Amino acid sequence: MMKSVNVSPFLCSLTVATMSNDPVREWILSEGKATEIKRISPIGGGCINNASRYDTDAGSFFVKTNRSIGPSMFEGEALGLSAMYDTQSIRVPRPFKVGALPTGGSYIIMEFIEFGRSRGSQSVLGRKLAEMHKAAKSEKGFGFYVNNTIGSTPQINTWTLDWIEFYAEHRLGYQLKLARQQYGDSTIYEKGQRVMKNLGSVFENVVIEPCLLHGDLWSGNISSDKNGEPVILDPACYYGHNEAEFGMSWCAGFGGSFYSAYFEVMPKQEGFEKRRDLYMLYHYLNHYNLFGSGYRSSAMSIIDDYIYMLKV
Repeated sequence: MMKSVNVSPFLCSLTVATMSNDPVREWILSEGKATEIKRISPIGGGCINNASRYDTDAGSFFVKTNRSIGPSMFEGEALGLSAMYDTQSIRVPRPFKVGALPTGGSYIIMEFIEFGRSRGSQSVLGRKLAEMHKAAKSEKGFGFYVNNTIGSTPQINTWTLDWIEFYAEHRLGYQLKLARQQYGDSTIYEKGQRVMKNLGSVFENVVIEPCLLHGDLWSGNISSDKNGEPVILDPACYYGHNEAEFGMSWCAGFGGSFYSAYFEVMPKQEGFEKRRDLYMLYHYLNHYNLFGSGYRSSAMSIIDDYIYMLKV
């Protein structure tokens, strides 16, 4: 029987912070229970947002800001982090507050996690990721509570009862339309449409449950804490087929021990290999739309392979 996900109070009552001259400092010195901010240190690595570490007498906080985008992007991230946190499976930063900046833009305050020197054990990562997929399933079907972003691309999460319909329309279809709009690429659009309209045979004899997915699991979003436990960051969460989690495996560095441990908890299903590239296609298309033509050939190669496989 499908288990209903427990929705946390954060998911039910996320509110945008009231405006002040420095709402981040105000929250830390009130609800964050600090009386002194000792140091603010910039943290590099992001290409969309600015990140800082706030050290206080009540511990450290991680803060991301974006000067041009409103709170909706960080709201989606916070809802995803909260949903993953509530599974008590794999470690994620706990979100505390999302709000608007008085000069425009937005911020998110979350738990600061001290990272270790490596990504940690591949097998532990695989097992804990599978435990998260197994623990959190939605009775609403496939989708999420809000639309969010994959990188800076909108990700549509309208609840849909059928996975093939959801993936075709809100994942592949959305990216194909974007490629046509941005680049006038009618070739990739028309060929991609042929694939997305004929996906049924790829999912024969497959049990598909709406599992909570991180949604953007690549090496830059995987780390470990100082105890070596895996940590995953910067999600683009939604409820989907668990195999879709591996769509970024081409730049995630998953090894054999990762998959072996994962499939011990979430058994591998028939036809896994022939669906693997289908889930990569979404991310290659997104990279094409975000970063340009360098990713087009990879996306087109996958589309051509499925046209041949599906005989469409």
